[in-house]
Amino acid sequence: MKKPIIEFTDFTFKYRSQAKPTLNQINLTIYEGEKILIVGASGSGKSTIGHCINGLVPFSYRGDISGSLKINGKDTRNEGIFALSKMVGTVLQDPDGQFIGLSVGEDIAFTLENDCVSQPDMRARVDEVAKMVDMDNYLSHSLHQLSGGQKQRVSLGGVMVDDVDILLFDEPLANLDPATGKHAIELIDQIHQEWNKTIVIIEHRLEDVLHRHVDRIIVVRDGLIVGDSIPNELLASSILEDCSIREPLYIRALKFAGCKISPDTNPEHINKMKLDLYKDKLLHWYESTNERVQAPISAPVLQLENIDFGYQPNRPILHNISFSIEKGEMVSIVGKNGAGKSTLTKVICGFEQPTSGRILLEGRDLTNDTIKERSLTIGMVMQNPNHMISKHMIYDEVALGLVVRGLPDEEIKQRVEEALRICGLLPYRNWPISALSFGQKKRVTIASILVLKPQVLILDEPTAGQDFRHYTEIMEFLVKLNNLGMTIIMITHDMHLMLEYTPRAIVIADGKKIADALSADILTDYTIIEQANLKETSLFELAIRAGVKNPRDFVHRFISYEKGVGRKWE
Repeated sequence: MKKPIIEFTDFTFKYRSQAKPTLNQINLTIYEGEKILIVGASGSGKSTIGHCINGLVPFSYRGDISGSLKINGKDTRNEGIFALSKMVGTVLQDPDGQFIGLSVGEDIAFTLENDCVSQPDMRARVDEVAKMVDMDNYLSHSLHQLSGGQKQRVSLGGVMVDDVDILLFDEPLANLDPATGKHAIELIDQIHQEWNKTIVIIEHRLEDVLHRHVDRIIVVRDGLIVGDSIPNELLASSILEDCSIREPLYIRALKFAGCKISPDTNPEHINKMKLDLYKDKLLHWYESTNERVQAPISAPVLQLENIDFGYQPNRPILHNISFSIEKGEMVSIVGKNGAGKSTLTKVICGFEQPTSGRILLEGRDLTNDTIKERSLTIGMVMQNPNHMISKHMIYDEVALGLVVRGLPDEEIKQRVEEALRICGLLPYRNWPISALSFGQKKRVTIASILVLKPQVLILDEPTAGQDFRHYTEIMEFLVKLNNLGMTIIMITHDMHLMLEYTPRAIVIADGKKIADALSADILTDYTIIEQANLKETSLFELAIRAGVKNPRDFVHRFISYEKGVGRKWE
């Protein structure tokens, strides 16, 4: 019988800055060699559980503890954060935040240097770990030259070099393109199988983590553990839906068809699921569901013609990119990390000038417009709202762009209040920004752009790091803006977002446009998926396995049906 390695017993924790406990009477035992997934809505306490395991609570984040937490039989309150780091290795969602060295080899070796390991032993251990994480050919490379997936491998190497018993992954998929995220889950699974490490994964993207088997899924809500079961049992229950956690798309499609999911059908993975019981209902649902007809599109608002760009001469990043965005469209731009998506938006917004080609807004060439002039017609919202906010109060932040432009106070007040009303923030207009949640801050940044009345709104990863409920709130809010006539372009790694909210997607790979088509058609085209590091939708696999004659049409109908059903939160 496996021995307990992490033991929470009647564990309660309250941050010093908060009135109520974040964790309440947690009882959880994780056994040696298990692979555990922890899920929950934002603010549920799942990240705090991770902080308790790696020692950030109570040694960095102070607060009141009752009950006990033991790691390897030792009460964590009697250990220091250094002692816990020798038992628990943490891989953060942003690898840049934990890099120390300048090169791959230096970063992996950092812990060994601290422990005064001899040079020959250090080199041997670094070589061994680098091979383990498939980075042995990159030891001399600068960390800044690596892709997102490679950076994560280096982070993993940096914690594994200490030969820790427990590996804790905090949202490992948040900043990775779909295919790289898939490889990350495969790597974690490989480490688990070959080295028998205890793995704890905290992640919003449940379906992506279930690309490989996990032993148990822990569901956290309001500081309580409300679910602790094997994946098949959890997916057959209503706990995920009740806790605002996104179910796998194939499960959602089966429920739309009126199927009752049973644990014995192995719902953990679409490729292993026994679908015989569900085929008739699924086919009946498909045949009785009509695809919604898209509203006709109007004239082009934004056109890119043969855009080339490079930061250095003779080293182009963007190659001959052309496309047109129609007025009132909602479009995704997708592709692998480093494909050139963010660079493309910088060129569109005027932060960089194209080497050649033209950008037209309603037929007018923007080439000679200043960044300030272009910002009146094209607005950009960054992924992290903290990178955009510069004022302390909500009203002042939203008004800033108008103040800089010298508009009269009365007009500023009218436009700010209108933007705040649209964003659902008018009652908070005199609040400090520090009192807002991450999602509310995101709305403040959107309001600060809307107040300028741009014709086109560009958003970089609008839902990154959001749980399903907040993801849905943000996206439904953007749909409302879109219905008011706003043209919206989104850069995203989230294939669900692309499928559910943007009928059309533009795919960038290696600085070139390789596809411009319906989102459902892109995610059912294996050639494009492979070229751009995307990930096929489980809906397509479900349709094939159920015997649907036109699987691509099944995906279209699912999206159309889901939009018709909508989502209501209690």
